[in-house]
Amino acid sequence: MTIKIGDKLPEGTLSEFIETETEGCSLGPNTFNVQDLVKGKKIAIFGLPGAYTPTCSAQHVPGYVKHAAELKAKGVDEIWCISVNDAFVMGAWGRDQKATGVVRMMADGNAAYSKALGLDADFSKFGMGTRSQRYSLLAVDGVVTQLNIEQGGKFEVSNAETLLGQL
Repeated sequence: MTIKIGDKLPEGTLSEFIETETEGCSLGPNTFNVQDLVKGKKIAIFGLPGAYTPTCSAQHVPGYVKHAAELKAKGVDEIWCISVNDAFVMGAWGRDQKATGVVRMMADGNAAYSKALGLDADFSKFGMGTRSQRYSLLAVDGVVTQLNIEQGGKFEVSNAETLLGQL
């Protein structure tokens, strides 16, 4: 079943490539419990099919990087990009997109979290296997308050401008 407005985000984990070691986070891939990360925060999340893919790289991620300060000015604590790639790829893509320190590039390597959200998609006909649908959502203390799911092949409602307008 697909997540909807008013639902709590499902339990699960996501991985992030950490480039600078800090207390509690070692250099390299770190796995985080989603429930711990969202507690008491307003998180803008957008999901997309894959790193380095055309729409994702040319429009989706750049839009959130460009509008990050405006989203944060409206009370967003963090911005996450979730994709079915490994943490190494997400880290490299984040560096390429100049998203480091702006958008957390969260890896859902086996699509487990995308499936838990009910937002997985079969991209086998493109040789990509199970991926994430394209979407955006706003979660406040782990509860979904906005949700924008794209129809197949579209990029019209999950962009940063739409989510910004909903705040």
